[in-house]
Amino acid sequence: MNLKEQIEQLLTDQLLIEMVKIRRHLHQFPELSFEEHKTSAYIRNVLDNWGVEYTFPIVKTGILARIKGEKSGKRIALRTDMDALPISENSGLDFQSTHPGVMHACGHDVHITSLLGSIRLLNQMKHLIEGEVLFVFQPGEEKIPGGAKLMMEEGLFKDQPPDLIIAQHVLPDMEAGHVGFKPGIYMASSDEIYITVNGKGGHGALPRQINDPVLMASHILITLQQEINRKSPGNIPTVISFGKVEANGAVNVIPNQVYLEGTFRTMDESWRKEAHMLIRQIASGLASSMGGSCDVEIRSGYPVLHNHEKITLESKSKAIELLGADQVEDLEIRMTAEDFAWFAQSIPGMMYRLGVKEPGADQVFPLHTPEFRVDESALKTGISMLACLTIELLKSTAV
Repeated sequence: MNLKEQIEQLLTDQLLIEMVKIRRHLHQFPELSFEEHKTSAYIRNVLDNWGVEYTFPIVKTGILARIKGEKSGKRIALRTDMDALPISENSGLDFQSTHPGVMHACGHDVHITSLLGSIRLLNQMKHLIEGEVLFVFQPGEEKIPGGAKLMMEEGLFKDQPPDLIIAQHVLPDMEAGHVGFKPGIYMASSDEIYITVNGKGGHGALPRQINDPVLMASHILITLQQEINRKSPGNIPTVISFGKVEANGAVNVIPNQVYLEGTFRTMDESWRKEAHMLIRQIASGLASSMGGSCDVEIRSGYPVLHNHEKITLESKSKAIELLGADQVEDLEIRMTAEDFAWFAQSIPGMMYRLGVKEPGADQVFPLHTPEFRVDESALKTGISMLACLTIELLKSTAV
């Protein structure tokens, strides 16, 4: 019996029903970044019932579980995130969030369930495991500096460094049953920009008596868009955008300060550092030239996510063997970000995508929206892929 047949034999309809129940429970009780206490307790209870060894706590709610194979070999880590988003759910699901203003709108409940399902399978396939498998349940993916970075700093792998690490992430515009891969640079870095523009407020009808920070802020917004995009290297994708502008005045009241909040993303770490300097120079220079000043804070977020080429290509090959070539897709780069990049900076790593759209449907329910929902048949693919890649990559010479 080959690996595909063994996975299919173990991943029974009854087990899938159990996994769906787990996913729905997690979906109903989401928790925000670094507050995943009940989520973590629920996961630990499942692991206890299955007799799986783990270490806890790591960064307050994080868990590191492990399964040793019956043969010696390398060590692979599989990672999931646990946190939800500050979004009020409007999916219409019978099991939608019971926590007002909090929702699993990024599929982390699917990620957790897939990882738990893979643990269930791999615990019964120890005779095929050549080495050791680590399972990382990570807090705070949605909030910088990111739980991945904090777990590494707290010594997550200090005594048992893995040879490679992988993760999967849902993709709403890919059909359930499909997976996608992109070797090399895949996702952008992500930084937060906070600008306070200082002027002199007053009556809007008396412009000679004021030094308008609203006008300064508008020039800063437009100039940053123009200059950062104009000066970015032509082959490096770059995004700068501002989603929050706060001028707490009135129709005829100009405030003393205006607050801008935005994001900067790119695919190159050297240009990233240069752009930070330019953002500060442009904003400060413009405000000063108009008689005001500004304070610029740039909070460095996640680095560029680089998928290890050999691991990714081998994983794609194994996915084709498991699912068929028509269900394995090539991905384009994305300007979204992932704190898994912190792991991939120091450990050969790879993140692939799991399709969650209803097969044949036209409607897509995007990530980070109140309407986000998934086709739960994707759980079968997510569980089987993680189990398959774990066994195959431990035998691989890719790293």
